[in-house]
Amino acid sequence: MTDSLTNSDAGVRHPYDDRLTNEDLAPLPEQRWGSYNFFAFWMSDVHSVGGYVTAGSLFALGLAAWQVLVALLIGITIVYGLCNLVARPSQATGTPYPVISRVAFGVLGANIPAIIRGLIAVAWYGIQTYLASASLVVVALKLWPGLTPYADVDAYGFAGLSALGWAAFLAMWVAQAAVFWNGMEAIRKFIDFCGPAVYVVMFLLAGYLVLEAGWGSIDLNLVEVSITGWASVPVMLTAIALVVSYFSGPMLNYGDFARYGRTFAAVERGNFLGLPVNFLAFALLVVITTAATIPVFGELITDPVETVARLDNTYAVVSAR
Repeated sequence: MTDSLTNSDAGVRHPYDDRLTNEDLAPLPEQRWGSYNFFAFWMSDVHSVGGYVTAGSLFALGLAAWQVLVALLIGITIVYGLCNLVARPSQATGTPYPVISRVAFGVLGANIPAIIRGLIAVAWYGIQTYLASASLVVVALKLWPGLTPYADVDAYGFAGLSALGWAAFLAMWVAQAAVFWNGMEAIRKFIDFCGPAVYVVMFLLAGYLVLEAGWGSIDLNLVEVSITGWASVPVMLTAIALVVSYFSGPMLNYGDFARYGRTFAAVERGNFLGLPVNFLAFALLVVITTAATIPVFGELITDPVETVARLDNTYAVVSAR
């Protein structure tokens, strides 16, 4: 970096090379996020269709309920520890991941991991948008049954997605982009609201299904246990790896959010509430909800979108979206 360069826009001198910095990369002048903001961040990330399916699908490995729960807890504890490591340098300097990576890769070499993570972010954005759009399709069909023909991929489809599916996908893409375009403060307000709001909906969905099924008819062992004893150890390790890999995206990019933390203690506390504590509660809700689908619908359903689509109550369907 040069010792002094002129900023032509502001007419002032600053110590950063214009080739190496911009408003997004420069150290923050103020760090205002508290523990709740990070707690809400993890709630928004955990309480997703992808997280629901990941937790519920672990039962397909043939493990008992307690083994799945142990694997989930170990996996999320590993994620918690790694996120704290990723967060510390960004919180201390107020800079995001691309800047911190310069320490290991060099100023120009840091462009390589930055581009790789950018490509991963594009793919992950598309996946999450698709999952959210599937929920929007369910709502649209419940409210306007006349759209049903446009949900038929064979009749009105392109690249494996129906016309209605494409419309929902593009609508969700624009809605999410609108939040991102308004900056990090808009994202903070959005996740502060959505994190707990999704919890309320999940409790309502679980309560509705439990009432429909009756608690006595719910078996928390979702599939037949086929692996016992020492043979379960490598399978549990696989389950742990699946949990860690699912969170690898936000974990790698966590410095981009941790940089806003007032103190590292606030970040660490928010991580603890949002990961081990929150994930345990979320996993229990997933297990109860998924287990209730067997007596209510006659089959095991691990996809929350399909679960909600099976509900007869239109108000419940719209609320659950």
